[in-house]
Amino acid sequence: MKNENSKLKLIRNVVIVLVALVLIAVIFTFAKNFINKKDDGKIAMIINNREVTDRLKKELIIDEKGVIYLSKEDIANFFDEYIYVENETNEIITTYGSKVAAISLNQNKITINGASKNILSSVMEKDNTYYLPFSDMADIYNVDIEFIQNSNIITVDSLDREQIKYTASKNLSVKTKTSAISRTIDKVKKGQKVIYIDSLDKGWAKVRTENGKIGYVKENKLTNKIYVRENLETEKENKKISLVWDYFSEYAKAPNRTGTTINGVNVVSPAFFALQQGGTGELFDNVGTAGTDYINWAHSNGYEVWPMVSNNSYKDTTSTILNSYTNRQLLIENIVNMAIKYKLDGINIDFEYMYQADKDKFSRFIIELEPRLKEIGVTLSVDVTAPDGSADWSLCYDRHVIGNTADYIIFMAYDQYGTSSVKAGTTAGYNWVETNINKFVGVQEDVPSNKVILGIPFYTRLWKEDSEGNISSETVNMKAVDIVLPADAERVWDDTLKQDYVEYEKEGYKYKMWVEDEKSIQAKLSLMQQYNLGGVAFWEKDREIENIWSSVAEVIKN
Repeated sequence: MKNENSKLKLIRNVVIVLVALVLIAVIFTFAKNFINKKDDGKIAMIINNREVTDRLKKELIIDEKGVIYLSKEDIANFFDEYIYVENETNEIITTYGSKVAAISLNQNKITINGASKNILSSVMEKDNTYYLPFSDMADIYNVDIEFIQNSNIITVDSLDREQIKYTASKNLSVKTKTSAISRTIDKVKKGQKVIYIDSLDKGWAKVRTENGKIGYVKENKLTNKIYVRENLETEKENKKISLVWDYFSEYAKAPNRTGTTINGVNVVSPAFFALQQGGTGELFDNVGTAGTDYINWAHSNGYEVWPMVSNNSYKDTTSTILNSYTNRQLLIENIVNMAIKYKLDGINIDFEYMYQADKDKFSRFIIELEPRLKEIGVTLSVDVTAPDGSADWSLCYDRHVIGNTADYIIFMAYDQYGTSSVKAGTTAGYNWVETNINKFVGVQEDVPSNKVILGIPFYTRLWKEDSEGNISSETVNMKAVDIVLPADAERVWDDTLKQDYVEYEKEGYKYKMWVEDEKSIQAKLSLMQQYNLGGVAFWEKDREIENIWSSVAEVIKN
């Protein structure tokens, strides 16, 4: 009997030990370390208090001089998705914030916004991968970079983001979870500081220690809150843009608008600049005295000035510029210089009729221009046509990249049926405009709605058809519609197009017009509100009827 009791006691003790071991195993299985899940000697990386080691595509490298290298692929992943190798100059080009940087592939040199300087190390190539001297590039990406040797962690903190520190009021154990029985990953001594990340339930706080470890402590054990940095990230003012293009040819002077105002408009875009045909980035400047007076008139009435930079549909000249990094930089420098010289508020890039093959190079131009304009506080808007059209009119734009990069992308919602059309039709039917807005803000182009400005025409077309079905058309300004149409012509409202349709015969020809007037414009303006677009733009000043501006003002103020 005694032997049986001993055996039972032994079995019970073994079971207790096994259960205890299982419980310990469970605790350590679920109490995961957020930083180094295993001590494998690999360098870990934290960016803005988020552990990103598992998201790295390539290895982290630190050379004998202490230079930290990050792969081109990982810089694309975390900082600049458009980073690329420029074979013309043998450099890697990266943009971020207000910086455009060119890092030499074979020299210890970096050029930032046109100014060159020497750096500790050059680009490294290993296993067909470029590694950039990331620690020499902190000012490009506006970050603080630190390698904490004793914990093998690299921390990266954006200098425009808020950072708060607390002091430990007693010795603290930093836990992997908000539980006292979870694993301890670091110790903080009384008086040491921790970076505060977030406040959690049940009195816990998420923190980062001086060793770079991220974990949890009781918030009531933290004291002496210090703001190391305020949040400097600023959101763009949420005002609706109401822009009107003020076109005049490069051979004409800017119009004299002195003594006039435009109700409901807050931006004017005069035709000041154009590419020089056959040039490599030179700009034709059509400001002059009349243009200076125009800028003064606009500013005195509270209008921002975003002049057009037109390519005048010079396909070959445009292609020559876009396909050369050197030429693009020359054009960008000229645009920046003009913006500074004339104290401009914005720039409107109006490149139309480009080779489809130059689509990505046009995107590169916008990517490289945007930081330079941001540096001087100038807004960038880019005009594009409707998606899914012809090669050199529509398919020459990457609307997603442009919309993701520029401050605004302006959808020129015209001509649905234009001069080359073999069929008579409307210039901008409501349903066609709405369909294309959905392409912009939907999955096809994926542009933020508040970056899309809807371009609206102040004109229509009068179509002329002979007995054999041959057609031609002429442009009719909105203000001339009532003059052009016969007084007895019947207007029939088309609720799909949100326009009046007119058809009549004269001298053996059939005439057709889809009318643009106050009612049709109001319908298009409602789309700006419905889709929360960034605003509206009008082509062009002096084609409109005067009372249209009261309708515009009513929508914009709301």
